[in-house]
Amino acid sequence: MKNITDIFFDLDHTLWDFDRNSVLAFDKIFKVHHPMINTEEFIEIYAPINQACWKLYQVDKITHEELRYQRLKQSFDKMNYSISDEAIDKIAHDYIAFLPDNNQLFDGAIEVLEYLSPKYNLHIITNGFAEVQSKKIHNSGLGNYFKTITNSEMAGVKKPHRNIFEFALSLAKTDKENAIMIGDCIDADVRGAIDFGMQAILFDEKGHHNIPDVLTINRLVELKNIL
Repeated sequence: MKNITDIFFDLDHTLWDFDRNSVLAFDKIFKVHHPMINTEEFIEIYAPINQACWKLYQVDKITHEELRYQRLKQSFDKMNYSISDEAIDKIAHDYIAFLPDNNQLFDGAIEVLEYLSPKYNLHIITNGFAEVQSKKIHNSGLGNYFKTITNSEMAGVKKPHRNIFEFALSLAKTDKENAIMIGDCIDADVRGAIDFGMQAILFDEKGHHNIPDVLTINRLVELKNIL
């Protein structure tokens, strides 16, 4: 790709393996406080509910607090697991506290960052909560690869809103013509960037999507053949 000087990565589900790290965090909580819950069975129910709640959060249809509560409440309801609101609040708090302690990255993440960092300026744009995302980046050893990190709390809006891309470019001191976005979410990362005027690559690790007009990779190491 010509004229690219700056690469913007999403964090969760793109570099940082949110699903695997979530399993570890919930498993730690359930073993102590809710041993009757099978973590793998819970995650199967929780994962699509969490994704749906995040989509609502991205477009400001639910708040930060509602996201944390509803994704758990709806999951336990679907499991027919009786639990108090106080217990849900405790799990929500512990989950956020424990999640950054786990450092599973997608295969090839460090290899690709090592390859790209001498050639490009690398950055992150994330909709995740600022404090949690900062811990994830630090604990997983990703911090040294990125020149700037933009989160939605700093920008005041979330992907796919064009203003978060504008904010990130300003922070990085670059132009959209020289930038590319890489992420797992078609709407927030890819369409958001393209509608703003940036190029974009979809990271589709499980091969769920086939979108003719979007450059797609299934493994991060494929970026070495593109960039």
